Amino acid sequence: MALLFWATRDAVLAAGFLAGLAVTGGAVILLRRLFPAAVGGEAALPDWTMLRAAVDHDDVGIAVTDRAGRLVCANDLFATWMGGFVTPPGLPLEGRGAELLKNAGRTAWRDGQGEVEDLTVGTLHLRAQVIRTGLSEDYLVWRFSAVERLDLVSEISRHLDGPAGRTLGQAGIMAALVNAEGRLRVANHAFLLRALGESDATHYAGRDVAPLLRLDDAGTLYFGREGERATPVRLLQIPLIPADSHGPMLLALIDEEVGAADRGTAQTYVETLLSLLPFGLAMVDRDGRFLYMNRAFVRAAGLSESKMPRYPGDIVVSEDKGPLADMIRRHSSGQQVGGDLSIRLAGQGDEPVSMRVVGVRGLGEAAVLLSLKDSSEESRLKRQVAQASKMQAVGQLAGGVAHDFNNILTAVLGSCDLMLMRHTPGDSDYDDIQQIRSNANRAASLTRQLLAFSRQQTLRPQILQLPDVISEVSHLLKRLIGETVQLSVRHGRGLGAVRADPGQLEQVIINLAVNARDAMAGQGTLTMETYPVTAAEVRAMGSDVMPPADYSALKVSDTGGGIPADVLPKIFEPFFTTKDVGKGTGLGLSTVYGIIKQSAGFIFADSRPGEGASFTIYLPVHRADKDAPAVAPPPPKPKKSQWGTGTILLVEDEDMVRAVAERALTRAGYTVVTASQGEEGLERFGQMDKVDLILTDVMMPTMDGPAMVRALRAKRPDLPVLFMSGYAEEQLRQSIDIDHVSFLPKPFSVAQLTEATSAALDAAAQRAG
Repeated sequence: MALLFWATRDAVLAAGFLAGLAVTGGAVILLRRLFPAAVGGEAALPDWTMLRAAVDHDDVGIAVTDRAGRLVCANDLFATWMGGFVTPPGLPLEGRGAELLKNAGRTAWRDGQGEVEDLTVGTLHLRAQVIRTGLSEDYLVWRFSAVERLDLVSEISRHLDGPAGRTLGQAGIMAALVNAEGRLRVANHAFLLRALGESDATHYAGRDVAPLLRLDDAGTLYFGREGERATPVRLLQIPLIPADSHGPMLLALIDEEVGAADRGTAQTYVETLLSLLPFGLAMVDRDGRFLYMNRAFVRAAGLSESKMPRYPGDIVVSEDKGPLADMIRRHSSGQQVGGDLSIRLAGQGDEPVSMRVVGVRGLGEAAVLLSLKDSSEESRLKRQVAQASKMQAVGQLAGGVAHDFNNILTAVLGSCDLMLMRHTPGDSDYDDIQQIRSNANRAASLTRQLLAFSRQQTLRPQILQLPDVISEVSHLLKRLIGETVQLSVRHGRGLGAVRADPGQLEQVIINLAVNARDAMAGQGTLTMETYPVTAAEVRAMGSDVMPPADYSALKVSDTGGGIPADVLPKIFEPFFTTKDVGKGTGLGLSTVYGIIKQSAGFIFADSRPGEGASFTIYLPVHRADKDAPAVAPPPPKPKKSQWGTGTILLVEDEDMVRAVAERALTRAGYTVVTASQGEEGLERFGQMDKVDLILTDVMMPTMDGPAMVRALRAKRPDLPVLFMSGYAEEQLRQSIDIDHVSFLPKPFSVAQLTEATSAALDAAAQRAG
């Protein structure tokens, strides 16, 4: 005490601190550098080694600070806990510990005492008490004591297997601790005796507790091994982690001696059964109020468990309240009859659902049973099927329109080409003819979009890398989006090769980029990024549409205003557009969708209003056979001559197309014989001495082109054939199934017609040679 008084010049502080050490047994270290010098020279510290040895087993860490916030003294335990002689409140505490301790110090200066209940230093949990002391109350004493954290599961396990468990058993309480999976961890002797037949079982840990219990038809619980003469028990389930009802649980069972007549009313029996059924059932009394509804009914009606309805009319739209109430009133008279009523649930749109209403007897207050099927999944599937059917019908319509339109455009383009051959630049009509031809080509582009949407276009797939495709089209993108839109391109590593038509894929990228530019009003950032997606990542996505596989993904994002939630489901529909009249055809995104789907890929749109939009394309990674040799891309074909000789049988049912083709081929040097349909073509063929090529349309009345060609090939197997059609080549090749034929898609120009004719004749000559 004298030592402390000498150090601090405060007798009360010295007495209080020494008394604290006597109670707590703390070893004290006085910091020599903070002691003031004695009068006449530096004082020598007394030898208090014996005191430190006597109080070396302290469980309280103590520190003293003065008014200036300096550390005056501290014991060894404080230094051990804090990692050295650190001045409070600047201790190495986790979380908000330092802030809380600082507030406690302020409270102690103001009120004389402050406390903090939960401080953490590493794995140590502490409680702190701060006291203002000293004659002038110029010092703070900081006392830290360890707080033991109770492991409730371990403590209950220890007590159940000991005297506490036996005491519970003597009181008639059978107790067991089960883990989150419902398996036994520990149980008292009374539980083991009733559940397993032996009180000293040694191998019960890990057993499933559910088979040890039995629930009869009335909802009464028994121990399973006790058979029919078992005593019913009441079960209490106590979660040991209140916030987690699926965590470890303490089970307490007591005998419930009741008579058979009192084991439950008929209504309780029915409620127990209803809770186990997978479809929605509810009970209603004679006044039309709900008595009970199972979880399946709550889920099917789209109800919130926090706010349950009182009457059945509360779950339907206002128009259906009256019919439902009348039907319940009719069936509540006691007659055990039922009927179905089509209703619309409130908050679930106008999709009608069927509710079964059945009158019942002998269930106490219950008079009517209501059954409701959870048809949300069925409704979703119906909508998907309806949408798919609609899109298929629109696709077939688009393909048919494109075919007929291509015939018209073929005649227009061919006539323009023939007229341009008679005019030279500078003529009065030359520019007009060029304008007609340009507009016809634009119309031909629209028909290609229609075919792309209906997935009937002709694709030329190649093995390629997405970064290469973006690189090829990037220079065009910069011109399209303008200088005020920033283009950002990022490529991931480990991208797999994909199989797609590079030209069509470029069209997809351009369409998405142009839409993004318009959405940003010419100001913002357009981001394109590629990255690999593994099969495991696809499974984690939980998509019902995209099967698990390895994909190469392309994501196109913008910083525009986003797509409204009501518009997002419609963006891939044909002819749907949010642009002003005359500024959009509504075929851009539908074309993108058709190209991606025809390439065996998937496309998804994601947008939040005000946060831009993103389109993500997933193309399956192409896996080549290990034994198959690498196939080099085909070399560019040399341009064929537009002049030639030979006799051609031209079969076309469209008069204008037939006339243009005949004039073009005759002008190119060929001898042309025409026919308007397949049977006439067979007749013309029989009258001709020599035929070098059959040029025929595919779809014709009476006899189509393939049927006519098969009849001609039966007479002359090596006959060269060139099919022309407004339908897609891939679709036609699946139905034609004829070897060694060439194909010319409509619409075509005069130059394309003569080049295709020359190529078909050359291919036939090579086969013959």
